[in-house]
Amino acid sequence: MELFTPEFGLVFWMFLAFLCLYFILAKFAWPYIIKSMEERADKIDKGVAYYQEAEARLQNAQAEADKLIAQAHNEQADILREAAKMRNELIENARGEAADEAKKVTEAAQVSLEQARKEAEKQLRTEVGDLALQIAEKVIRRNIANDDAQRALVEQYLSEVETKN
Repeated sequence: MELFTPEFGLVFWMFLAFLCLYFILAKFAWPYIIKSMEERADKIDKGVAYYQEAEARLQNAQAEADKLIAQAHNEQADILREAAKMRNELIENARGEAADEAKKVTEAAQVSLEQARKEAEKQLRTEVGDLALQIAEKVIRRNIANDDAQRALVEQYLSEVETKN
């Protein structure tokens, strides 16, 4: 059993070596380790704070982006409504101009037709007058063969002229 029971001298030197190592570590290593751990904890705290700040900024930016997108949609809808209104106005103006132009063309055609009708009427009157004169000439030649018939015809024309005036 000697293997399992340490001697007093061995325990004493092990304890003394442990105390020396503990004091050396406590004097030189522990302050550095504690300082490093505190710096690391500060970095972690700063990182967490930075993350929270970045998260808040991201949420604010997201809210602002949503607001800008909604505003852009509203502006787009306004622009589309204005464009539709302008399109309708242009169509109405074009229809009005087309109606005016059609009216002008119709009036010009009516004037042209009226002139052509008057021209045809004038030509017809001229032709009818010429035919009437030719017929009258033939009738008068036949009827005016004697003097009494000539006098009766002249007196008839004079009486017709007097009644018209």
